[in-house]
Amino acid sequence: MQIPYYHIDAFTSKIFSGNPAAVCLLDKWLDDKTMHCIAAENNLAETAFLVSASDSRYHLRWFTPAVEIDLCGHATLASAFVIFSYINSSLPSVDFETASGKLTVVKSDDLLTMNFPARKPLASESLALLSKAFGAEPVEVLRSRDLMAVFDDEMVIKNMKPDFQKLRLIKDCFGIIVTAHGLNSDFVSRFFAPNAGIDEDPVTGSAHCTLIPYWSEKLGKNKLSAQQLSKRGGELFCENMDNRVNISGRAVLYAKGHIHLD
Repeated sequence: MQIPYYHIDAFTSKIFSGNPAAVCLLDKWLDDKTMHCIAAENNLAETAFLVSASDSRYHLRWFTPAVEIDLCGHATLASAFVIFSYINSSLPSVDFETASGKLTVVKSDDLLTMNFPARKPLASESLALLSKAFGAEPVEVLRSRDLMAVFDDEMVIKNMKPDFQKLRLIKDCFGIIVTAHGLNSDFVSRFFAPNAGIDEDPVTGSAHCTLIPYWSEKLGKNKLSAQQLSKRGGELFCENMDNRVNISGRAVLYAKGHIHLD
């Protein structure tokens, strides 16, 4: 059995930056164990598996090297890029049926815009473990699917060297977002999910479902520019739409081929 495979760098216009994702095109679902094994073998933050329902509608699932997840931005962007670039270049948009409902991606030249559910964070008590893990005291802590720690300086985010052993002790969230107002963008962030097999995710679309509502309210604007300050880095263009958010970015092909399963 051969599975068409694409390695895409998402939220970037050049290879070796942004967030790499694997995209696997299936005729029908494989068993969960095999998909988990493929994702672990790929060893990227996420592997996306697609099954076509029609020309412009696909079923989509996402796996980290350790677990299946409910929502992933960069692998959705990568999946749409593969469809627009290598399957049907005439499509103006594509719909994905996912664990988080229908997600639509619209193409405009080389910019792809994803429409995702908003996850407005709620105020939470600060954890002493956070300050110890990050070596800095957040000015605010909030929760959605993820824990979000807000700091008052972009350079704190950029220079942060997390203690992942301490972060692994925080069990009641999928990942941990750190964020601050940006110097050259509206806001910056980084994302850590060591208990999901990802110490640091280079660019995290799903985290922006939480970041966008927060910063939109703080800054009093609906259209926002964002940077993720990982080593690879990434650029996102965001729009708050109350219970939905638009997250836009670019993507590039790094490699394509086939996975061989005997």
